[in-house]
Amino acid sequence: MNRLLNVAFLSLFAFVLHGQEQQRPRVRDIGLKVGILETGAHNAITDVPGVRVGHVTLASGDKIRTGVTAIIPHGGNIFRSKIPAAIVVGNGFGKLVGFTQVEELGELETPIVLTNTLSVWTAADAIVEFVLNVPGNESVRSINPVVGETNDGTLNDIRGRHVTRDAVLQALERAEGGAIEEGSVGAGTGTICFGWKGGIGTSSRILTTQMSTYTIGVLVQTNFGGTLQIDGVPIGKEFGRFGLEGQVKDGSCMIVVATDAPLDARALKRLARRALAGLARTGSAMTHGSGDYVIAYSTADQVRIPLDSPRLRKQDVLPQKALSPLFQGVIEATEEAIYNSLLKATTTTGSGRTVEALPIEKVKEILRKYGRID
Repeated sequence: MNRLLNVAFLSLFAFVLHGQEQQRPRVRDIGLKVGILETGAHNAITDVPGVRVGHVTLASGDKIRTGVTAIIPHGGNIFRSKIPAAIVVGNGFGKLVGFTQVEELGELETPIVLTNTLSVWTAADAIVEFVLNVPGNESVRSINPVVGETNDGTLNDIRGRHVTRDAVLQALERAEGGAIEEGSVGAGTGTICFGWKGGIGTSSRILTTQMSTYTIGVLVQTNFGGTLQIDGVPIGKEFGRFGLEGQVKDGSCMIVVATDAPLDARALKRLARRALAGLARTGSAMTHGSGDYVIAYSTADQVRIPLDSPRLRKQDVLPQKALSPLFQGVIEATEEAIYNSLLKATTTTGSGRTVEALPIEKVKEILRKYGRID
């Protein structure tokens, strides 16, 4: 009970930060449209039917600046109704729990949790507890939790390991559809991106293939270096911040891709690779110390994998030649999600350091200079 009260206190302490985040714009609010495809209703990963997201933000005293972001892929029992999935590694300096089983089987059987580097094992333990307690899982004896991370140790007392199982369970229980909080929340509370405050960002695209209309949604946890560019505009250079001159440190980016297009694991791996192209468009070089991972999955009913499936199973999936529109969509959504994580993030002080938020008015001025916005 005391641990639950502590989580509630830390979340309440962060309420003011959330208010600041809500006052800052997303990329489309400043008049910039990224790419050519239209977004979903919320321009978020939750535009994919059934996908839910929950945050717990831990911000207390002078040192605690961390949190948890949970992504629940669909509304059913995911362990008993598994989904096709794939993971792609851009640069593997990271601690992605659960990678090998997804790589081997091409299946996801739990929610995905994002947190800080030293809390991935706590988060994995909480996912196990969460899945074991879902009705229908009473006989389950093996679970493959999937947990991604970035290192928030500059602003956060990461060695204190302040993320508890209760915090992770609360994020899972809070998960809901609709609009998503972005910026300095959840797993993005203590992150840094291109030398400015990073965080959680999301975006989506609606696209039409030869078969039907589908949605792709992306959520990112940004904590990486490089030289920022927005829609091709050299923002970092205009500010005099160059990633390769030692001004911006290494870091990581977790990218979660969801779609309702009926894709198998092979097609999802191809889709995940294109998300890295969206990351590159923002100015990331996926440097030596960066952990850059993409987790992609499909929620389509016709490709779900029942736990007690018959010996022979038929799947109706999109043909390879129909994937190009989805590739375009995931590149655009990843790029825009990263911009949203930066624009929505707020100036944060922790562990004796202050990381400034990206200056909105100056960015708008630069974008006008290059003819990107009116």
